[in-house]
Amino acid sequence: MKILFYDATPYDKESFDKELSQYEGIEITYQEIDISLKTVSLARGYDAICAFVNSDLSEPVLKKLKEIDIKLILLRCAGFNNVDIDKANEYGMTILRVPGYSPEAVAEHAMTLALAVNRHLHKSYIKVRENNFSLVGLTGINFYQKTAGIVGTGKIGAAMCRICKGFGMRVIAYDMYPNKELDFVEFMSLDEVLRQSDLISLHCPLTKETRHLINKDTIAAMKDNVIFVNTSRGALVNTEDLIQGIRSRKFFGVGLDVYEEEGRNVFENREDELLESSVTARLLSFPNVVVTSHQGFLTHEALAAISQVTLQNALDYERGQIAEGNLVK
Repeated sequence: MKILFYDATPYDKESFDKELSQYEGIEITYQEIDISLKTVSLARGYDAICAFVNSDLSEPVLKKLKEIDIKLILLRCAGFNNVDIDKANEYGMTILRVPGYSPEAVAEHAMTLALAVNRHLHKSYIKVRENNFSLVGLTGINFYQKTAGIVGTGKIGAAMCRICKGFGMRVIAYDMYPNKELDFVEFMSLDEVLRQSDLISLHCPLTKETRHLINKDTIAAMKDNVIFVNTSRGALVNTEDLIQGIRSRKFFGVGLDVYEEEGRNVFENREDELLESSVTARLLSFPNVVVTSHQGFLTHEALAAISQVTLQNALDYERGQIAEGNLVK
């Protein structure tokens, strides 16, 4: 099987090449450029393409892929809201993803963001580098004996629950389908979770129902001086409402690994450009906000798991033994 990788980074190449010898019969070509209407033609002659979380797999792109006889799309990620699933099914395409590569990687990053904004690490790092050892403006709060509110208790949310428990926090959560394995977690309504929590962390998928789950009304329901973290999907949060909440001093701190309109910024070096998006510029202007570039997944262990599952998905497709949980439909 010949697979064309779009938007391939050095760490993609390193992790996949390390695993490739274990998967006989697969040949990979890496392209740094991402898939678009202009670059679909690069996939001509291949058996499959491999794309990432922000790759454009909309109807026009899928139509072009169909025209060059691509029947398999491998996603080296868990999310698939960038895919027009209905059209893919109509075109007879199979889409396989990596649903659970390393829940702990994302959960640990969520807690890293929470700690960073709580203890002002982004500010203290810069101050000390400039020989300023003053502690003014760096006061945080103890997480010990505070309440952590986890929205979504799938694999990543469950890992975050366990981390918060390890910090000595009371853990409460909202999920339409409560995780029965988390016997130390108190499940309650979303409104109660928002109202009681000192730390709120989102770990739910983006659907029609969860889009803008965090908005002016749900922000108003939160405690004052809450710490808010999102490592899931940017569109779970209405960014304009979040900015208004930050301006009104609702939040002690905000940590974002994802945000609306992240689009062109994610995984790209744009240090010599002016950012067109006023949303990004405004988020970066606040002293109590830390923004990272969708790096929650980025650990050696997670990359190895992504490589293994993606390559196994390719083999399973050829053998007609697709793992149901990996199939996007």
